[in-house]
Amino acid sequence: MRPPREMRGGAHGPVPPRILIVGEINPDLVLRGDAFPAAGKEVIVDDFVMTLGSASAICAMGLARLGDPVSFVGRVGADPWGEYCIDTMRGAGIDVTGVVRDPALKTGVTVSITSSRDRALVSFIGAIGALRAADVADDAFAGASHLHVSSYFLQEGLRPGCRSLFARAHAAGLTTSLDPGFDPSERWGNDLLETLAEVDLFFPNDVEVRAITRTDAVPDALRRLAGGRTRTIAKLGALGCATLADDGRVLRAPSYSVEAVDTTGAGDSFNAGFLHAWLARRPLEECLRWGAACGSLSTRGLGGTARQPSAEEAERLLRSSA
Repeated sequence: MRPPREMRGGAHGPVPPRILIVGEINPDLVLRGDAFPAAGKEVIVDDFVMTLGSASAICAMGLARLGDPVSFVGRVGADPWGEYCIDTMRGAGIDVTGVVRDPALKTGVTVSITSSRDRALVSFIGAIGALRAADVADDAFAGASHLHVSSYFLQEGLRPGCRSLFARAHAAGLTTSLDPGFDPSERWGNDLLETLAEVDLFFPNDVEVRAITRTDAVPDALRRLAGGRTRTIAKLGALGCATLADDGRVLRAPSYSVEAVDTTGAGDSFNAGFLHAWLARRPLEECLRWGAACGSLSTRGLGGTARQPSAEEAERLLRSSA
């Protein structure tokens, strides 16, 4: 399925359609070093930063950096962590009027221990699990062309109503996308497959797509998820990304070589790049390359949002690698 709405004209050219993101918000405390801690031991890291985290918010920031209008619906605690997140998003031009500050909750926090090769995460869920589909009023869809949700398995409150939320979005004329994120229980419930009936774009990584389909090979996993309205785009890290063409061929795009500092949020920046291109009605292969470019470029700094690319930076990388 392609985006149903054309970009509207404005005084300075086409105005990109607004993207609605419904999801979790939390800060990341990122510690960078070459050693991971073991129980009962301490390691010393080389650097530290506090930055906006959470898959949904990182994707929103990536889209805003690319020049796409974004609005966000979420829930945080009425605490300094929540205020930090809201102020950061507002500073990036994201409409945060749909973010609720709930004094009964604590804002979630993730500690990321990362190197240029891999990362480990420790999360306090807090407000992340409190958002419900009913918190998204119908008027949130007004003026939007697309709805995106990340962290399906972490958002325990949103998960039961996620399919109905996507159905409401479709009824309002929006296209939809979902990034499942990792399932900490590793049960990979069948309710996700039912939810995909209302999803246009599905963004699992290689671990997730193989676990969800219970198969070892990514091409087989893609084929098992084919046949409905959903296009699955598998994010394969250093191996790039893959999806099925309309004729059943596996389409691939490579990753791009950059001086990587931290891989936190690279998949969420990939989502932003792909959506940016897809909503502009670019060819599928080009959408894959935009996703790969934005994911790769985002690894240049600590945290998921510090070095997300502008559209000009992504285009420059794409041209230089053509």
